[in-house]
Amino acid sequence: MMRAVAISTPRLDKMPGTFFSAAAKELKGADHSLLDDKTQKRRPKTLLSADEVIQWSQSLEKLLANHTGQVVFGRFLKSEFSEENIEFWLACEDYKQTESDLLHCKAEKIYKAFVHSDAAKQINIDFRTRESTAKKMKVPTPTCFDEAQKLVYSLMEKDSYPRFLKSNIYLNLLNDLQANSLK
Repeated sequence: MMRAVAISTPRLDKMPGTFFSAAAKELKGADHSLLDDKTQKRRPKTLLSADEVIQWSQSLEKLLANHTGQVVFGRFLKSEFSEENIEFWLACEDYKQTESDLLHCKAEKIYKAFVHSDAAKQINIDFRTRESTAKKMKVPTPTCFDEAQKLVYSLMEKDSYPRFLKSNIYLNLLNDLQANSLK
């Protein structure tokens, strides 16, 4: 019988550099959080099983479909100084769900944070994609970041994800969960 281990999921608003949905009034403030009220609430302890963590090794898609997987992978990327990749990917996923009246404002924030050539957390995309995305910013749509997002996903899938699966962060978590399931 597999036993699950309770782990505390960190508050996303305490993770440096996270970039999620925001209410309109928050977007207008000078020093604002980009997290919506639902995300800011303290998350309950999450039961995580070894089986769930093993599923993360099946594909990057399965890892990113799991909130705790996103957090753990984000910690790994931070240790490799490439957390902008998952932050951009998550921001794009959130952006696709944005109401049309907020698209322009949110698109601009994502562009300035990750895509612009002077962005503090500039993602690694080619010049053509950067220029194409800049043109799409003139009339933002829910898909204006898709091309850049696919490139970042591909980079994570081919580069960071295989290293994550061999990392101490992943292997120690899996070993701890497997050891607890034997108790």
